[in-house]
Amino acid sequence: MKTKQVPACKPGRLDAIDSESGLVNVVIDTPRHGRCKYKYDERTGLFHLGKILPLGSSFPYDFGFVPSTMGQDGDPIDVLVLMDEPVIVGCVVRVRVIGVVEAEQSEEGGESVRNDRFIGVVDTPFNPPEVRSIHDLSEQRLEEIEHFFVSYNDMEGRRFRPVGRRGKGHARKMVDDAAVRSSRQPAQSNGKKRARGAKKR
Repeated sequence: MKTKQVPACKPGRLDAIDSESGLVNVVIDTPRHGRCKYKYDERTGLFHLGKILPLGSSFPYDFGFVPSTMGQDGDPIDVLVLMDEPVIVGCVVRVRVIGVVEAEQSEEGGESVRNDRFIGVVDTPFNPPEVRSIHDLSEQRLEEIEHFFVSYNDMEGRRFRPVGRRGKGHARKMVDDAAVRSSRQPAQSNGKKRARGAKKR
């Protein structure tokens, strides 16, 4: 099967796909079990504190975005990385994408947009993944992940509605398409069009 060529990013920008391993680069902006939600500002190249989640709320796994991509909502695509340990904010993790939770999200009284949540695992020579497909995860675990995003968005006054789950092949194609979409945008809007996490996350 012929694969779509993913363009290399411009100098000074991080590729969506690591050229050596073929894995997906994910920049972590919220560590596992963290209540502090950070957002990346492309203009300054710095991470800013966006908000602190309420007591009892925290991200179940490390969460970040794929640089040099543009999802259907206009932002870089999001990835929940299934790791046992939290990593520092801004750390680049090479991830094998194992699937995606397709979802629609809407502000109160607003129209719905796609805001999918990709799921990935770390893959290094020293840390081979134990899970290679979303289908290897239990139904309970997937429901808990979906419930977290539903509850998280509900606290922000948004409606998050999972509409389907797709496997690793489809998920990787979506990542590649998002990289191509980003490369076709004007330089001033390529990548983040606003500070990361300003509204839709």
